[in-house]
Amino acid sequence: MSKEQHITSIGGQAVMEGVMMRGPHKTATAVRRPDGEIECKIEDIGTKKHSAFAKLPVIRGCVNFVESLVIGMRSLMWSAEFVDLEADGGAEESKLDKWLEEKFGEKLKDYIIGFSVFISIIFSVGLFMVLPWLVSLLIGAFTDSHFLVTAGEGAIRLLIFIGYMLLVSRMKEIKRVFEYHGAEHKTIACYEAGEELTVENVRKYTRLHPRCGTSFLLFVMVISILIFFLIPPFEMIANVVLRKLMAIIVRLCLMPVVAGLSYEVIKLAGRSRNKCVSWLSKPGLWMQKITTREPDDSQIEVAIASMKPCIPESKEDDKW
Repeated sequence: MSKEQHITSIGGQAVMEGVMMRGPHKTATAVRRPDGEIECKIEDIGTKKHSAFAKLPVIRGCVNFVESLVIGMRSLMWSAEFVDLEADGGAEESKLDKWLEEKFGEKLKDYIIGFSVFISIIFSVGLFMVLPWLVSLLIGAFTDSHFLVTAGEGAIRLLIFIGYMLLVSRMKEIKRVFEYHGAEHKTIACYEAGEELTVENVRKYTRLHPRCGTSFLLFVMVISILIFFLIPPFEMIANVVLRKLMAIIVRLCLMPVVAGLSYEVIKLAGRSRNKCVSWLSKPGLWMQKITTREPDDSQIEVAIASMKPCIPESKEDDKW
């Protein structure tokens, strides 16, 4: 491979003892088995074309976000299932497992994935949206300033997000996931630099990448603060309970807009080398120092194994 700089559309995520990569036509999830071998699951996602509406700026961000959630959850469940089966030596299925398989058949995994995505969204909305809003109500008891209340809500949201990341980073299992996260970033950086994907080449690249999901979530936090400043306090509604309820409903309705705008910002950050854009990316890169760790060579091998099947034959198919 020649050393030609190329901003790829390939992205991914860390899973249990492995890495999932998603390219323009394929997804590949590679996992390190307990016996040391690498197990790789490759799925052809074809050349599915979205409608013209789904390709519009902001809208495409919402579509991509939902697709990424589903694909990521499917890969995570596959890796966890594989590791669990290896760990318990192929233990017999429980009666509940057998009943569910008989009842739902091949659709069972799809139902589980859908339910898992739903629970993840509910948890995220509750922790990062509803909870900060509820705490901001306490601030509102001491001031009538819409600016101060909204600023306080945003500050609380950022503190919860950073605290959550710091907390989970201390878990032993998550530390391993964060190492694979670092391997994913280093592998993509090596490919974008135009170097051959070898452990030696990948090892020298940074584990911080502007297109990381961590950066995306941070952009979501910041952009939500800016947009929520525009939401009026609904003082025309006399009933206080209805007024507060309207405020949270409007916030939830605006979340697709926030996600779509965040996608556009991170898309710009991923392909631009402008100094201003680089400055906007710095907070996300700082956060990645928490959510990524330096991988060992065996983890880099796994990341490379998941990356190679996703590389399209033509770079024209790999535009970000």
